[in-house]
Amino acid sequence: MIEIDLLLKNIKQLVNPAADDAVRGQWLNSLRLLENVWLGGRGETINFIGFERDFQNNCRLRPEAVTIDCSDFVVMPGFVDPHTHLPFAGTRQDEFQQKLQGVSYQEIARQGGGIVKTVRQTRQIEANELVALCEHRLDQMLLSGTTTCEAKSGYGLDRVTELKQLESLQAVAALHPIDIVPTFMGAHDVPGEFSAKNREFLDFLLREVLPEVKRRNLAEYVDIFCEEGYFSLADADYYLEQAGRLGFTLKVHADEFTSNGAAAMAARRNAVSAEHLLAITTDEIDTLAASDTVAVLLPGVPFFLRLNRYAPVRQLVQKNGIVALGSDFNPGSSMVSSQLFIFYLAVFMMGMTIEEALNAVTINAACAVNRQGRLGSLAVGKKMDALLLEIADYRYLAYHLGISPVHTVIKSGEIVVQEKRIVFR
Repeated sequence: MIEIDLLLKNIKQLVNPAADDAVRGQWLNSLRLLENVWLGGRGETINFIGFERDFQNNCRLRPEAVTIDCSDFVVMPGFVDPHTHLPFAGTRQDEFQQKLQGVSYQEIARQGGGIVKTVRQTRQIEANELVALCEHRLDQMLLSGTTTCEAKSGYGLDRVTELKQLESLQAVAALHPIDIVPTFMGAHDVPGEFSAKNREFLDFLLREVLPEVKRRNLAEYVDIFCEEGYFSLADADYYLEQAGRLGFTLKVHADEFTSNGAAAMAARRNAVSAEHLLAITTDEIDTLAASDTVAVLLPGVPFFLRLNRYAPVRQLVQKNGIVALGSDFNPGSSMVSSQLFIFYLAVFMMGMTIEEALNAVTINAACAVNRQGRLGSLAVGKKMDALLLEIADYRYLAYHLGISPVHTVIKSGEIVVQEKRIVFR
């Protein structure tokens, strides 16, 4: 008999992505739906999905089991956010006001704002304060349905602060149920002490910081901002090759404002993802779509910066690319921490169907952090990360804006949000 310690019974509608692995092309526009189904797990793992009769014949509830009647709930996998800059200090609402008045992201950076301002603030904050900030931000993510997030450093640009950011992620991961996938992004900008010495700064990171990060297992991925005014294609290619030799898996900030071949380079380097892609070219789309590198689109950025253009999702889908969505939560260009809001933007601003957007914030987002074997869909053997939504059916999620539909969040088999309130503490 299959033993169950958490049972979701009478599920009104169970919504799963089109597959339990990467979803491409026309399949992105489909979902797997079941009604009046039962889902059970033991510990953090799902070990039964089926109908009541099959449950009664094959399963038994453990004495301490918790049962939830889901007759009024749509149940779907927890959201995976494959691109955030979680550990930063301070805010930049003053710069946001400038942007509303027409000052560009690049001009603010030239005035000493942007990434450099947040670097100053993050260098100054105490580690315990940074952990507390991260914990509060994770609470907000959890309440809107995110159960796993990638988190990048990159607001230190020196050895001490970059390590402090990654240590803070490690510390908060022990306090909070959201799974955190850490990424080292020391190559986010060039600090003043290395002004106009981009390659020397990259060599410093490779020599003085990355070996320590690897030795202490503080990050799984290495990322670089390959963009005009930051790091060139040649710099990024050199850096990623060396980081790969140190044993890191690769990610790339590619083609955000201008195209320089970074997306194609990401595919050539077998990076797990190329992220942003607002300025990706047709040739790069062909290269990226033919690879297993995930195209992580971040619609919060053009929305927040009011750019009036979005990544070419239709071409990527038509070419059979793996398309995921992320928040790019950061203080300068996307102060958005909700994957639910990103889902809305994908539907209303990018022209994705509801089905495409749901696949992109679940299974394909899990692929962008190499977690598709355990996350991104509700399947036997995977983690029991589930959302109980107070909506009529999955389509209603995009139809009724401005509400909070997430009633209950189950993370690793534990109820962590109930009746829209944090309950794990």
